[in-house]
Amino acid sequence: MPTYRDEAVILRTHKLGEADRIVTMLSRRHGKIRAVAKGVRRTSSKFGSRLEPFMVADVQLYQGRTLDIVQQAESLGAYGADIAVDYERFTAASAMVEAADRLNEAEATTEQYLLLVGGLRSLSRGEHVARSILDSYLLRVMALSGWAPALDHCARCAAPGPHAFFGAQLGGSVCAACAPAGSPQIPGTALALLRALMDGDWTLVDAAAHTDLAAASGTVAAYAQWHLERGIRSLEHVTRPPHAVSRPLSTPQGAR
Repeated sequence: MPTYRDEAVILRTHKLGEADRIVTMLSRRHGKIRAVAKGVRRTSSKFGSRLEPFMVADVQLYQGRTLDIVQQAESLGAYGADIAVDYERFTAASAMVEAADRLNEAEATTEQYLLLVGGLRSLSRGEHVARSILDSYLLRVMALSGWAPALDHCARCAAPGPHAFFGAQLGGSVCAACAPAGSPQIPGTALALLRALMDGDWTLVDAAAHTDLAAASGTVAAYAQWHLERGIRSLEHVTRPPHAVSRPLSTPQGAR
Protein backbone atom coordinates (compact mmCIF):
# COMPACT_ATOMS: atom_id res chain seq x y z
CA MET A 1 0.00 0.00 0.00
CA PRO A 2 1.27 3.55 -0.70
CA THR A 3 2.93 5.39 2.16
CA TYR A 4 3.30 9.11 2.75
CA ARG A 5 4.88 11.44 5.27
CA ASP A 6 3.74 14.75 6.71
CA GLU A 7 3.88 17.08 9.70
CA ALA A 8 0.75 17.05 11.84
CA VAL A 9 -0.84 18.46 14.99
CA ILE A 10 -2.64 15.87 17.09
CA LEU A 11 -6.22 17.08 17.64
CA ARG A 12 -7.82 14.20 19.52
CA THR A 13 -7.56 10.47 20.13
CA HIS A 14 -9.99 7.63 20.77
CA LYS A 15 -9.34 4.19 22.21
CA LEU A 16 -9.58 1.29 19.81
CA GLY A 17 -9.51 -2.25 21.11
CA GLU A 18 -7.15 -3.08 23.94
CA ALA A 19 -3.98 -1.31 22.83
CA ASP A 20 -4.68 0.88 19.79
CA ARG A 21 -5.93 4.42 19.26
CA ILE A 22 -7.62 6.31 16.47
CA VAL A 23 -5.75 9.60 16.07
CA THR A 24 -7.24 12.68 14.39
CA MET A 25 -4.60 15.06 13.03
CA LEU A 26 -4.40 18.33 11.14
CA SER A 27 -1.49 17.96 8.74
CA ARG A 28 0.53 20.46 6.80
CA ARG A 29 -0.07 19.06 3.29
CA HIS A 30 -2.80 16.42 3.52
CA GLY A 31 -5.48 18.25 5.50
CA LYS A 32 -7.23 16.34 8.27
CA ILE A 33 -6.17 12.73 8.75
CA ARG A 34 -7.74 9.94 10.79
CA ALA A 35 -5.38 7.05 11.36
CA VAL A 36 -4.91 4.03 13.58
CA ALA A 37 -1.86 3.99 15.85
CA LYS A 38 -1.34 0.34 16.73
CA GLY A 39 -0.09 -0.60 20.18
CA VAL A 40 0.36 2.99 21.41
CA ARG A 41 -1.43 2.32 24.69
CA ARG A 42 1.13 -0.29 25.69
CA THR A 43 3.91 0.88 28.01
CA SER A 44 6.44 -0.51 25.53
CA SER A 45 5.20 1.74 22.70
CA LYS A 46 8.00 3.81 21.19
CA PHE A 47 5.85 6.69 20.01
CA GLY A 48 2.69 6.70 22.12
CA SER A 49 3.53 9.98 23.88
CA ARG A 50 4.19 11.65 20.52
CA LEU A 51 0.61 11.07 19.45
CA GLU A 52 -1.15 12.87 22.28
CA PRO A 53 -3.30 16.03 21.84
CA PHE A 54 -1.37 19.32 21.36
CA MET A 55 1.75 17.51 20.11
CA VAL A 56 3.29 18.23 16.71
CA ALA A 57 4.88 15.26 15.00
CA ASP A 58 6.53 14.15 11.78
CA VAL A 59 4.44 11.09 10.93
CA GLN A 60 4.77 8.38 8.33
CA LEU A 61 1.56 6.63 7.37
CA TYR A 62 0.30 4.14 4.85
CA GLN A 63 -3.09 4.33 3.29
CA GLY A 64 -5.75 1.91 4.45
CA ARG A 65 -9.21 1.25 3.09
CA THR A 66 -11.02 3.33 5.68
CA LEU A 67 -8.34 4.58 8.09
CA ASP A 68 -4.65 5.14 7.47
CA ILE A 69 -2.06 3.44 9.67
CA VAL A 70 0.67 5.27 11.59
CA GLN A 71 4.02 3.63 10.94
CA GLN A 72 6.40 6.12 12.55
CA ALA A 73 6.17 9.34 14.56
CA GLU A 74 8.94 11.75 15.50
CA SER A 75 8.33 14.71 17.79
CA LEU A 76 8.60 18.19 16.26
CA GLY A 77 6.91 20.19 19.00
CA ALA A 78 6.42 18.72 22.48
CA TYR A 79 3.88 21.29 23.65
CA GLY A 80 1.53 18.94 25.48
CA ALA A 81 3.40 18.71 28.80
CA ASP A 82 3.75 22.49 29.27
CA ILE A 83 0.12 23.04 28.32
CA ALA A 84 -1.33 20.24 30.48
CA VAL A 85 0.16 21.52 33.76
CA ASP A 86 -1.73 24.83 33.54
CA TYR A 87 -5.54 24.87 33.58
CA GLU A 88 -5.94 28.06 31.55
CA ARG A 89 -3.51 26.89 28.89
CA PHE A 90 -5.10 23.45 28.77
CA THR A 91 -8.66 24.69 28.32
CA ALA A 92 -7.59 27.27 25.73
CA ALA A 93 -5.64 24.62 23.79
CA SER A 94 -8.62 22.26 24.00
CA ALA A 95 -10.88 24.91 22.44
CA MET A 96 -8.29 25.57 19.71
CA VAL A 97 -7.94 21.94 18.61
CA GLU A 98 -11.71 21.48 18.82
CA ALA A 99 -12.20 24.46 16.50
CA ALA A 100 -9.56 23.04 14.14
CA ASP A 101 -11.41 19.73 14.15
CA ARG A 102 -14.57 21.53 13.00
CA LEU A 103 -12.88 22.46 9.73
CA ASN A 104 -14.02 20.61 6.67
CA GLU A 105 -11.44 19.17 4.30
CA ALA A 106 -11.54 22.18 1.97
CA GLU A 107 -10.62 24.50 4.87
CA ALA A 108 -7.84 22.32 6.33
CA THR A 109 -5.01 24.14 4.56
CA THR A 110 -1.33 24.70 5.26
CA GLU A 111 -2.20 28.15 6.65
CA GLN A 112 -4.62 26.57 9.13
CA TYR A 113 -1.93 24.11 10.21
CA LEU A 114 0.68 26.82 10.72
CA LEU A 115 -1.78 29.00 12.62
CA LEU A 116 -2.60 26.18 15.04
CA VAL A 117 1.05 25.27 15.57
CA GLY A 118 1.88 28.90 16.32
CA GLY A 119 -0.97 29.18 18.80
CA LEU A 120 -0.02 26.00 20.66
CA ARG A 121 3.63 27.05 20.78
CA SER A 122 2.68 30.43 22.23
CA LEU A 123 0.45 28.76 24.83
CA SER A 124 3.17 26.32 25.90
CA ARG A 125 5.61 29.18 26.42
CA GLY A 126 3.11 31.37 28.27
CA GLU A 127 3.87 34.30 25.99
CA HIS A 128 0.49 35.98 26.56
CA VAL A 129 -2.74 35.48 28.49
CA ALA A 130 -4.11 32.10 27.43
CA ARG A 131 -7.59 33.44 26.64
CA SER A 132 -6.13 36.16 24.42
CA ILE A 133 -4.13 33.58 22.46
CA LEU A 134 -7.33 31.59 22.00
CA ASP A 135 -9.30 34.67 20.93
CA SER A 136 -6.64 35.62 18.40
CA TYR A 137 -6.58 32.08 17.03
CA LEU A 138 -10.37 31.89 16.67
CA LEU A 139 -10.58 35.24 14.85
CA ARG A 140 -7.80 34.25 12.46
CA VAL A 141 -9.08 30.74 11.84
CA MET A 142 -12.49 32.19 11.03
CA ALA A 143 -10.88 34.68 8.64
CA LEU A 144 -8.97 31.89 6.87
CA SER A 145 -12.25 30.03 6.46
CA GLY A 146 -13.85 33.06 4.82
CA TRP A 147 -15.70 34.38 7.88
CA ALA A 148 -13.61 37.39 8.86
CA PRO A 149 -15.78 39.69 11.00
CA ALA A 150 -16.45 43.23 9.79
CA LEU A 151 -14.75 45.52 12.31
CA ASP A 152 -14.16 48.77 10.40
CA HIS A 153 -17.50 49.08 8.59
CA CYS A 154 -21.10 47.98 8.95
CA ALA A 155 -21.46 44.34 7.99
CA ARG A 156 -24.88 45.02 6.43
CA CYS A 157 -24.68 48.42 4.67
CA ALA A 158 -20.87 48.94 4.60
CA ALA A 159 -21.11 52.35 6.28
CA PRO A 160 -17.66 53.26 7.64
CA GLY A 161 -17.20 52.66 11.37
CA PRO A 162 -16.46 52.21 14.12
CA HIS A 163 -19.95 51.12 15.14
CA ALA A 164 -21.32 50.41 18.60
CA PHE A 165 -23.27 47.23 17.85
CA PHE A 166 -22.12 43.72 16.99
CA GLY A 167 -24.22 41.06 15.33
CA ALA A 168 -22.64 37.62 14.97
CA GLN A 169 -25.44 36.54 12.63
CA LEU A 170 -24.83 39.61 10.43
CA GLY A 171 -21.08 39.19 10.13
CA GLY A 172 -19.61 41.67 12.60
CA SER A 173 -20.10 45.24 13.73
CA VAL A 174 -23.22 47.02 12.51
CA CYS A 175 -24.44 50.60 12.58
CA ALA A 176 -27.39 51.71 14.68
CA ALA A 177 -29.68 51.76 11.64
CA CYS A 178 -28.91 48.14 10.73
CA ALA A 179 -28.69 46.64 14.22
CA PRO A 180 -31.64 44.33 15.01
CA ALA A 181 -33.54 44.99 18.20
CA GLY A 182 -31.65 43.69 21.21
CA SER A 183 -28.25 43.62 19.49
CA PRO A 184 -25.40 43.67 22.03
CA GLN A 185 -23.25 46.77 22.16
CA ILE A 186 -19.48 46.67 22.18
CA PRO A 187 -17.26 49.49 23.53
CA GLY A 188 -14.97 51.18 21.04
CA THR A 189 -11.94 50.09 23.05
CA ALA A 190 -13.05 46.45 22.88
CA LEU A 191 -13.62 46.79 19.13
CA ALA A 192 -10.07 48.12 18.76
CA LEU A 193 -8.89 45.12 20.79
CA LEU A 194 -10.58 42.77 18.34
CA ARG A 195 -8.63 44.41 15.52
CA ALA A 196 -5.41 43.97 17.50
CA LEU A 197 -6.18 40.30 18.08
CA MET A 198 -6.78 39.86 14.35
CA ASP A 199 -3.56 41.66 13.44
CA GLY A 200 -1.37 40.13 16.15
CA ASP A 201 -0.68 43.49 17.81
CA TRP A 202 0.33 41.95 21.15
CA THR A 203 1.64 45.21 22.57
CA LEU A 204 -1.92 46.56 22.54
CA VAL A 205 -3.49 43.26 23.61
CA ASP A 206 -1.18 42.75 26.59
CA ALA A 207 -1.88 46.29 27.82
CA ALA A 208 -5.67 46.09 27.42
CA ALA A 209 -8.02 46.64 30.34
CA HIS A 210 -9.65 43.58 31.87
CA THR A 211 -13.14 44.81 30.98
CA ASP A 212 -12.14 45.16 27.32
CA LEU A 213 -10.57 41.68 27.34
CA ALA A 214 -13.81 40.27 28.73
CA ALA A 215 -15.98 42.08 26.17
CA ALA A 216 -13.73 40.99 23.31
CA SER A 217 -13.70 37.37 24.51
CA GLY A 218 -17.48 37.24 24.74
CA THR A 219 -17.77 38.66 21.24
CA VAL A 220 -15.26 36.19 19.79
CA ALA A 221 -16.99 33.23 21.44
CA ALA A 222 -20.41 34.26 20.14
CA TYR A 223 -19.10 34.89 16.64
CA ALA A 224 -17.12 31.65 16.36
CA GLN A 225 -19.93 29.46 17.64
CA TRP A 226 -22.46 31.10 15.34
CA HIS A 227 -20.46 30.31 12.20
CA LEU A 228 -19.19 26.84 13.08
CA GLU A 229 -21.54 23.94 12.45
CA ARG A 230 -21.55 23.00 16.12
CA GLY A 231 -20.64 24.93 19.23
CA ILE A 232 -17.18 24.62 20.77
CA ARG A 233 -17.90 22.70 23.95
CA SER A 234 -14.46 23.42 25.41
CA LEU A 235 -15.27 27.13 25.56
CA GLU A 236 -17.52 26.41 28.53
CA HIS A 237 -14.44 25.56 30.58
CA VAL A 238 -12.16 28.37 29.41
CA THR A 239 -11.36 30.84 32.17
CA ARG A 240 -12.39 34.38 31.37
CA PRO A 241 -9.85 37.19 31.88
CA PRO A 242 -9.36 38.37 35.49
CA HIS A 243 -12.08 40.72 36.74
CA ALA A 244 -14.22 39.85 33.72
CA VAL A 245 -17.73 41.19 33.74
CA SER A 246 -20.24 38.73 35.15
CA ARG A 247 -22.29 38.62 31.94
CA PRO A 248 -20.39 38.44 28.63
CA LEU A 249 -21.93 39.46 25.35
CA SER A 250 -24.68 36.96 24.66
CA THR A 251 -24.90 34.72 21.64
CA PRO A 252 -27.72 35.91 19.35
CA GLN A 253 -30.82 33.75 19.23
CA GLY A 254 -30.60 31.03 16.64
CA ALA A 255 -26.89 30.44 17.09
CA ARG A 256 -25.87 26.93 16.29
